[in-house]
Amino acid sequence: MIKLQEIADGVAAAQLRPLAKAITLVESRNPDHSQAANALLDLLLPRTGNSIRVGISGVPGAGKSTLIEALGLHLTGLGHRVAILAVDPSSQLSGGSILGDKTRMEELSRDPNAFIRPSPSGDTLGGVARKTRETMLLCEAAGYDVIIVETVGVGQSEITVASMVDLFMLLQIPNAGDELQGIKKGVMEIADAILINKAEGDNLPKARLARQQYLNALHMVKPRSAHWSVPALLCSALRGEGIAEIWETVCSYRKAMEDSGEFEDRRQKQAADWMWALVLDDLKTLFLHDKKVAGILPQVQEAVLAGITTPGAAAQRLLAVFRR
Repeated sequence: MIKLQEIADGVAAAQLRPLAKAITLVESRNPDHSQAANALLDLLLPRTGNSIRVGISGVPGAGKSTLIEALGLHLTGLGHRVAILAVDPSSQLSGGSILGDKTRMEELSRDPNAFIRPSPSGDTLGGVARKTRETMLLCEAAGYDVIIVETVGVGQSEITVASMVDLFMLLQIPNAGDELQGIKKGVMEIADAILINKAEGDNLPKARLARQQYLNALHMVKPRSAHWSVPALLCSALRGEGIAEIWETVCSYRKAMEDSGEFEDRRQKQAADWMWALVLDDLKTLFLHDKKVAGILPQVQEAVLAGITTPGAAAQRLLAVFRR
């Protein structure tokens, strides 16, 4: 029998073993554990919401892990407790990084005030994000006041992470003036700050040029908030340069959002969006596990693949069977 109150008390006391048990419970695919996980989250909900949630994404090789470790060590040095979570849509193909994040952030993983959790494998990005959101709440309940969510993938995973954090940072590297070719307008629109890493040595002039290009590009993109001008910052994660400025930017952003009332508004909208995402996710599960739907699904899908019927007609047929 799962002792929910005992686990909740352990999480509230910032004990790692109960926190690990709680996360394992919310990540479980066992349907019997779902109700217990929701009950546990209800017990801990009053202790959540007191962190700043920061999302970080970037092109492969941009140095995300090095930056996150440098930022994490800077924050623990200031007395913060930091949780690092990863959203990895590729985990369904490769099995995820499991211990990869801990080996890439070796020094931070040994810090008693830091907690690193790779994403669980999932059938969909939505499933991975669902577990990440719940893990984020558990970490907040355990007293972690800075939650950093790293997106390992690209495209939709960036949009998903941006929808669950307070501030989304995009990490780029200088590359001979080609920076803007590798960044989509949609990603620019969700960024609250752009960081240009590896601004060191021979790369420094290129980094300064890239920074100016991003600032010029930002003028053509509608900002997420009328109360915040998106900055482009230079840093060298390897040398630890610019890390303090990144944290100062996070603090300035939070103050600006709180002063305008937008911080709480965005949190409320995220909660509502999260609710509907869960509703749609559970409806899809109910639909696919319906015996009547399962009985004709292969036949209907084959008809679509063969061009015998349209996807629209096939969808209507499946829904009609589901409604009976």
